[in-house]
Amino acid sequence: MLTLTETATTAVKSIVDRNPTLAEGGLRIDSGPDGGNTFGVAIVPEAQPGDATVESRGARVFLEQNASRILEDKVLDAQVGEDGDVTFALGAQE
Repeated sequence: MLTLTETATTAVKSIVDRNPTLAEGGLRIDSGPDGGNTFGVAIVPEAQPGDATVESRGARVFLEQNASRILEDKVLDAQVGEDGDVTFALGAQE
């Protein structure tokens, strides 16, 4: 199953916490229109039917079924720029 680094956990929590109406929300990753060569990412109020949920210290990531399969052996990391913009990246689990 996808895992999150500490930085990714903090970034996801921070993004979701900015909107109090998303108390049960999280980051949703889908496999995109090309079936997994690129991924769609959005902040959503809840998981969609069939989504897998990854939780890490209060941060929730919802994975569309195909994305869950593709990312099962990956780690989600994040970098926060000086301007506050967040960039997510995937790596292999060790």
